[in-house]
Amino acid sequence: MISAREESFRLAEVFTISRGSRTEAKVVTVTVERDGIIGRGECVPYARYGETIESVLAQISGLPQGIERDALQGALPSGAARNAVDCALWDLWAKQTGKPAWELAGIAAPGVVTSAFTLSIAEPDAMQASAAKNAHRPLLKTKLGGGPDDLARIRAVRAGAPDARIIVDANEGWTAAQYEALAPQLVALGVELVEQPFAAGEDEALLHLDRLLPVCADESCHDRSSLDALRGKYDMVNIKLDKTGGLTEALALYDAARTAGFQVMVGCMVGSSLAMAPAVLVAQGAELVDLDGPLLLAEDRVPPLEFIGAEVQPPRSELWG
Repeated sequence: MISAREESFRLAEVFTISRGSRTEAKVVTVTVERDGIIGRGECVPYARYGETIESVLAQISGLPQGIERDALQGALPSGAARNAVDCALWDLWAKQTGKPAWELAGIAAPGVVTSAFTLSIAEPDAMQASAAKNAHRPLLKTKLGGGPDDLARIRAVRAGAPDARIIVDANEGWTAAQYEALAPQLVALGVELVEQPFAAGEDEALLHLDRLLPVCADESCHDRSSLDALRGKYDMVNIKLDKTGGLTEALALYDAARTAGFQVMVGCMVGSSLAMAPAVLVAQGAELVDLDGPLLLAEDRVPPLEFIGAEVQPPRSELWG
């Protein structure tokens, strides 16, 4: 039996990006029960992709109760709904066989990965204070919004965390002129990468810009079908299970991206440890990992993913997989 329900987790602090702020993570939790064994998965419906809690619940409710992973790939499009069901089916398979999901997937046993920590967009003074609070973390991901204060924000973050590596996420908020003006100054401040500077579908300028500051595709990259349109524009792709539609496609996208010559980042929406756990398998060997969702929460699953500083430990079977 497949069942799905809405759940919410309070955030430790208000989380703000260029599209708005939130105080809780609203997720859909899926359970698949067969012969008394239960598998679980989680997704975060994302309005940017036309998803709501209600639309995702409706997609899941329309699935045949006995659907298997292979059939699921054609039954639902890539996106949040397929992700939660796909990951629940992987968890179920692991529990049915007594074998970990990584072994069933035919990959090496996962090790520890180091995650970025995300700083919400705010006024420069507030971002400097947030950076100083997290200056012990090796990698900070800073949200930007395309406004006139973006450079001041990064100067403030660098002042607050002088030794941290920094990447930035523009969330489709820049123009080509802003990239050209900001890139050399951000590189001088030690910024290593910008995620999705331009709107998805409006990124042709990247073919003609000198990408002094490397560029990662986020909103422009969903699954393997995205890759052809990204060639020559992006240096890296951000793989998120809520975009790929689950672990099955995420692992395939990882391999295809490598074959196509892209570097890989593995990221997340703001969700609980249950959403991050399968992504840890994909994150093995990635150049950048951004699975800090649980660190942004005031409450989480039991047991949660274990973080030792910035290091994410492989998930325990009681959580997933």
